[in-house]
Amino acid sequence: MGEVSADAVTLDLLREARETVRGSPLGVINTPMISWCQTTLPLDIHCNVHIKLENMQRTGWTKPLSLIRLTQNAARLTTEELSRISLTGSFKIRGVANQFARRPRGGHFVTMSAGNYGKSFAYASKHYGSKGKVVMPETAPVSRSILIQSFGVEVERVPTSCLMNEVNRCVQEDGMTFLHSYDDLDLIAGHASLGMEVLEMMPEPDVVVVCCGGGGLLAGVAAAIKLSGCDKTRIYGVEPDGACTMHRSFIEKKPVGMETKSIASGLAPPFAGTLPFELCQRYVEGIVLINDEEITAAVSTLYRSGLVVEPSGCAAFAAIVNGKIPELEGKNVVCILSGGNIGKDELVNFPG
Repeated sequence: MGEVSADAVTLDLLREARETVRGSPLGVINTPMISWCQTTLPLDIHCNVHIKLENMQRTGWTKPLSLIRLTQNAARLTTEELSRISLTGSFKIRGVANQFARRPRGGHFVTMSAGNYGKSFAYASKHYGSKGKVVMPETAPVSRSILIQSFGVEVERVPTSCLMNEVNRCVQEDGMTFLHSYDDLDLIAGHASLGMEVLEMMPEPDVVVVCCGGGGLLAGVAAAIKLSGCDKTRIYGVEPDGACTMHRSFIEKKPVGMETKSIASGLAPPFAGTLPFELCQRYVEGIVLINDEEITAAVSTLYRSGLVVEPSGCAAFAAIVNGKIPELEGKNVVCILSGGNIGKDELVNFPG
């Protein structure tokens, strides 16, 4: 994606992508945004925090199923429908919806993902009649591999350092087309729809806090907010300290890679994206770091308050509660919970 400049990301492009995502046959929804004070979550900072519940994003339903049908008629749901009730969502379906809408149907695609993008990629592949392969780090939960394979997509588990090598092999030897899971113009434009939804509910936020892995979501949200005229809004990305590729990229003023390790596997790609880095450098105030202990505590705190959020999805929350974001007193703050892709087998490893 190095040939695509940040200048290619315009407000018109993002508005067009917003309409594509809104009308996507993949069933992307406008997720709720609630005030922190409406929850039982602890907050020692005197500010007005709103939580964008992207962990409630729908991934996997071919048709919307109402809450009434789920709760009152569960016995009459098909086996396929029942299996999909557990498919908690993430923001990734937004970018995938725009990405696949701009690719030919029936293609043969390969990507790399620790889980959430792979799940959305697999669902879209099935819907559009495409063949797909997901190259996953061997550290990712096996349950995610099984879930992706259930959509008819092949999964190859490799060491994190070998992800890109295996993708390149698939492209060169098998003739597959690479769809990047975070360094892709169409994908980032699709993710920007999340930023536009935030502005529909809070037109001029003072601070927006977003998780950061390769930087696709952070770049899209930041571009949407800044290009919409919110010049004074401070936008922060949050990374695990064991997978701080964007933080290091900011320091070195170029995209860099590193050997990553974190409980938040979705935030631990081996390198920062080129286009995301350029956009983040232009629109993001800074990148703050959290550790795995803070992430683990955040998952437990959210769960005790009735919110199922995966380690990667709670990074922004962890940064706020641990005082990593400066000057929040009296401010209107948006905290994005970016995904809920965590199973019961994983939740037992978290205290409380």
